[in-house]
Amino acid sequence: MHIKLPRLAAMVGLLLTAASAVAQNTSVDSKAVTLVAKMTLPEKVAQVQSGAPAIPRLHIAAYDWWSEGLHGIARNGYATVFPQAIGLAASWDTQLLQQVGTTVSTEARAKFNAIGAGRDHARYDGLTIWSPNINIFRDPRWGRGQETYGEDPFLTGQLAVHFIHGIQGDDPDHPRAIATPKHFVVHSGPEAGRHGFDVDVSPHDLEATYLPAFRAAVTEGHADSVMCAYNALHGTPVCADNDLLATRLRRDWGFKGFVVSDCDAVDDMTKFHYFKPDNAQSSAASIQAGTDLDCGNAYADLLEAVNKGYLQESVIDTALTRLFTARYRLGEWGDDKSPYDGIGMDQVDSSKHRQLALLAALESIVLLKNENNTLPLQSGTRLAVIGPNADTLETLEANYHGTARAPVTPLAGLRERFGADHIRYAQGAPIAEGVPITIPETALHTASGSTGLTGEYFDHADFNGKPALTRTDRVVDFDWDQVTPIDGQHDGRYAVRWTGEWLPPGAGDYTLALHVDRCFDCNKQHDPVHLYVDGREVLDDNGDDSSMQTVLHVADTRSHTIRLEYVHSGQDQGIRLQWLAPEQAQLAKAEAAVRDADATVAFIGLSPDVEGEELKVDVPGFNGGDRTDIGLPPSQQAMLERAAAGGKPLIVVLMSGSAVALNWAKEHASAVVAAWYPGEEGGRAVARVLAGDYNPGGRLPVTFYRSTRDLPPFVSYAMKERTYRYFTGTPLYPFGYGLSYTHFAYAQPQLSTTKLDAGKTLTVSALVRNDGDRDGDEVVQVYLDAPDDALAPRHALVGFQRVHLRAKESRRVTFELAPRPLSHVDALGQRAVMAGHYRLFVGGGQPGYSEGVTAQFVIDGREALPR
Repeated sequence: MHIKLPRLAAMVGLLLTAASAVAQNTSVDSKAVTLVAKMTLPEKVAQVQSGAPAIPRLHIAAYDWWSEGLHGIARNGYATVFPQAIGLAASWDTQLLQQVGTTVSTEARAKFNAIGAGRDHARYDGLTIWSPNINIFRDPRWGRGQETYGEDPFLTGQLAVHFIHGIQGDDPDHPRAIATPKHFVVHSGPEAGRHGFDVDVSPHDLEATYLPAFRAAVTEGHADSVMCAYNALHGTPVCADNDLLATRLRRDWGFKGFVVSDCDAVDDMTKFHYFKPDNAQSSAASIQAGTDLDCGNAYADLLEAVNKGYLQESVIDTALTRLFTARYRLGEWGDDKSPYDGIGMDQVDSSKHRQLALLAALESIVLLKNENNTLPLQSGTRLAVIGPNADTLETLEANYHGTARAPVTPLAGLRERFGADHIRYAQGAPIAEGVPITIPETALHTASGSTGLTGEYFDHADFNGKPALTRTDRVVDFDWDQVTPIDGQHDGRYAVRWTGEWLPPGAGDYTLALHVDRCFDCNKQHDPVHLYVDGREVLDDNGDDSSMQTVLHVADTRSHTIRLEYVHSGQDQGIRLQWLAPEQAQLAKAEAAVRDADATVAFIGLSPDVEGEELKVDVPGFNGGDRTDIGLPPSQQAMLERAAAGGKPLIVVLMSGSAVALNWAKEHASAVVAAWYPGEEGGRAVARVLAGDYNPGGRLPVTFYRSTRDLPPFVSYAMKERTYRYFTGTPLYPFGYGLSYTHFAYAQPQLSTTKLDAGKTLTVSALVRNDGDRDGDEVVQVYLDAPDDALAPRHALVGFQRVHLRAKESRRVTFELAPRPLSHVDALGQRAVMAGHYRLFVGGGQPGYSEGVTAQFVIDGREALPR
């Protein structure tokens, strides 16, 4: 046997690297074991709770394990705010997801370094990022589906793998941060009852739909942490499920990291699942099953559990060893030189990161309809910009977000791109009946007649002395979570007084409201707010949320003096001055804007005020953060119809975290665009797409159904008639769908073989050509149709690539299909590559909904695959 020297050197290098990694891990594990052995039992119990206190005698700093980074480092001040996860998924771009993950962990490191290694790190200051959310978005009614990568297990898994790689970095011994895919497993609503529901899912659906993304996150993404969910699976709460955590996760998938519970999930086992009679026994069951860390304080009762014999202390030692191994690998103590020590605060929302946020927003936009080439719009077009999502901050940031330093709303983006003198704006409608929305700039004037209100900002928590800053604010719609509106003000205590004129657009009853983003776990010291109209106090809230709305009747359109006072003395996170205006007055304003324009752009959809995690909302169409109706709310539908009656081209831009049944818009609008919750650069991205500066290439990561009637019961986790894989009806817009300003054609499909031995890899390729006159991105998708089987999906995505092609350019796009994507799951949940005749479709979407080419092949034999 002869081995060439370069190859031999490479092999030796790989062996040395592997040996070094083993030695490093052994050293870190050894340090963790030694440290844990020095702790008392009460100290150990405190350290397996998410808010782990300092142990000065052992030189252990306090560390809170809870940090968020779903689409930007969250809840810790200024950060780059990317499109919400469902928007990132619409890009179908794995490399983009990796870049976003890298940015999230880089900004987390910057904030960590600003405090310093070896020092206490409070909640959201740490390097353990509880993201991504890779639950399957099985039903559009689920309010938290916006946090996911959509309905397909393969797409979700591949996006998760790359996001995790971005979060953790390239050095497994020194992760930049630790990613935590969640919520393991079978958890996607309803929000009501989420703390105690039991899922009795079939073995087939568990293996075919709910587990694959988590398996990929662990076996390919090498996630160093996993979060277990609130729900039970077949009667056992998943955070206490030994088969799931010890057998499937650790033995079958080789997971070496730590498991953290969803917040208060262990306490839920006692209070809602009635799994055990007290938290001592629920905690013992959880930690023995493999839940190492409790987000909450139920694990405080582990002391009782040990004393009463429910648990051996050595089990806590095992969990702590995993936890402190992670802390050592992150370099939390600063004992060793970290490769990330040089990351500074100058990298937080840097110009480079903002450009990436813009790119992410651009890539997320999906063109759904473009009748008669309505888009792109010509320069000089006079636009009526209407709709509740045209100028609101919350529909940029979504949920689990950081604070955007310079957010660009769609209204601002269109003014920037087309010129303010070419834009006529009217809000037109609220999001939904009974849901207040920010009072628009059109209804606010300063005393001097400028648009907006005069804001006086005081750098202390009262209104004494001279303001540190005076400026005009177009609207009162601010996210000040962990930031101050006054540059150079550091103690977090300030007061703001806004004054000016309120101009009702018509006579009628107006609901005036104040929305303060409350610190959810603050027991007291909420920020007081007071609202005065014509010198009379109409809202007085001293932090108890008792009177945040009032109804005023106005007889005409004369102006009224308005004064709003806000004192930031606690930990609340921002303020919005809102209203519900009479419907006809709003519609008349929209109609007037349309009358003076060449075309109308309507920003419609949902908002984080109505879809999200366990919200306190109960209005028609919405309940507790979930939806009861997937149609567009009636107030917005009325606005669209009134706008269309003017005869001008109508461009509908949907901003939401989930699919909306836009049946009327599909039939009557000139163009339809899905922009999701697009992040801090969202308005600029939408404007560039509408102007044709960027050719949209996003694809739907979820099915758009025509009606709520198309959906099975929300509480059922059976996959029959759910998602494109099993839905037998006709969708409004199918999963994988998206148009372009150019045209792509497919030809010359090629397979590496037409007769494949089970367990082998198949190569498939096709020639893709941009036939149009514009450069553009195509998302090349590969779908597998298996032999007839009642359990097999109608189509299954098995490969995808987003490729950029210049006008008239051709490229052969190739996919390597490993055995797992080619496999089948039987009724018992066993996965195997099965013999039979198969068909592959390569195209710009699903078979039957896009152009593409097909190829057929046969699999010989059977090959069982590992769990």
